[in-house]
Amino acid sequence: QVQRVEFGGELVQAGGSLRLSCAASGHTFERLAMGWFRQAPGKEREFVAAISRSGLFTSYADSAKGRGTISRDNAKNTVILQMNSLKPEDTAVYYCAARARVAASYYTPTGPDDYDYWGQGTQVTVSS
Repeated sequence: QVQRVEFGGELVQAGGSLRLSCAASGHTFERLAMGWFRQAPGKEREFVAAISRSGLFTSYADSAKGRGTISRDNAKNTVILQMNSLKPEDTAVYYCAARARVAASYYTPTGPDDYDYWGQGTQVTVSS
């Protein structure tokens, strides 16, 4: 069982930045591919960014390309999502996800079903 706790949700103004952190425990962190998803009210959960077990490969949703950066610190069992130039449409609950199933070291899962464990979510609100 992998426990995940997200930090960093807050109220920010449009054009601002945020940094979300997710601390994982209960599993060898280096064996986990990690991702971030978000869910706005009335909408389905959508992919934001993912990082491979090795940390060498990343994937981003079109909405995050050029504005978001996902990174991981295996020594601290932490994955971070940095988002810049925030827009009101970025308002959502952001979830950290972990994949514990066997996967190639370069794999960056992008679908919700590709992940095995989810955090409780952290609210991000972007005001115009």
